[in-house]
Amino acid sequence: MNGGGDCAGLNAVTRGVLRAAEVRGDEVVGIRRGWAGLLEKDTVTLKYDDFERLVGEGGTELETSRTNPLKRDKGLDTVARNMNSLGLDVLIAVGGDDTLGVARELSAMGQKVIGVPKTIDNDLAGTDYSFGFFTAVDEAMKMIESLQTTGRSHSRIMVVEVMGRDAGWISLYAGTAAGANMVLIPEFNGTVDDAVKLVNERRSRGKKSTVIVVAEGVNLVPRGKAEKDEFGHELFAKAPGESNASYLARYIEEKTGYETRSTVLGHTIRGTRPNSYDRVMTSRLGIRAVEAAHAGKFGVMVAISGASVVEVPLAEGTKKKYVDGSTWKELNQFFV
Repeated sequence: MNGGGDCAGLNAVTRGVLRAAEVRGDEVVGIRRGWAGLLEKDTVTLKYDDFERLVGEGGTELETSRTNPLKRDKGLDTVARNMNSLGLDVLIAVGGDDTLGVARELSAMGQKVIGVPKTIDNDLAGTDYSFGFFTAVDEAMKMIESLQTTGRSHSRIMVVEVMGRDAGWISLYAGTAAGANMVLIPEFNGTVDDAVKLVNERRSRGKKSTVIVVAEGVNLVPRGKAEKDEFGHELFAKAPGESNASYLARYIEEKTGYETRSTVLGHTIRGTRPNSYDRVMTSRLGIRAVEAAHAGKFGVMVAISGASVVEVPLAEGTKKKYVDGSTWKELNQFFV
């Protein structure tokens, strides 16, 4: 079962599960549309041949949803009852903290569940990296590099917004890899005036273009702190629904007079084809999940530790992992 947002590598995980299961003579039942499928018993029998060539496809053939049984009346009981009526020996739940949070509750009820951590945000504890992350970073890096070219050609300031509601891993890694001049992330929240200062400093050094990467979760204008005129009217409040990129670009252009453009990468970095790392990682995670099931290791999450795949308590998959101070201090040296 795949739950939550799609990301590169979901089909490859299923492929890994199916290969390991076929070798052992297991039958695999696919749950359609995440937890919604278990609430409604929407299933399909899966075969390895159906997924053999899908290792490089983005998205998920099983489809997914953000349905949360914990928000439905007796939803968890319904899921558990349907698991039993379907004759499932074990549920392999692939998802992020929300999906794995439901899996953890099912495990606490005595259901046999194994989790596989998935999120492009890379913000799950218990695993060094979550699959989909490096593919998203690769895509964001390429787009930032393209915008750098435009910025240099037109002597423009380019502001790029990248996914990352709570954690800034994608922005930090993609910005570093692409050679961005500033990165703003939720964990180390810079200000709009810091951006203006950098733009002016770079102009004084003859650098006519600046590229700034900002995570979607950065709070650029804390409530009550928008710039105001002498009558108390807000001069530069963020418009309702306005992206961080658009707001920051407006602010920079107003304060510096330099032409500034904004781009929101949004979902473009999550639905793409997985890179080689994510294809191999997910294949290994799928195989290990089946191996854990046969070993009777339930209530665990298969995870990446260095170059190895390990099992950790499922509860680890519901904890958040943020950009740490040492990583930020190290990589922040490149943002000039």
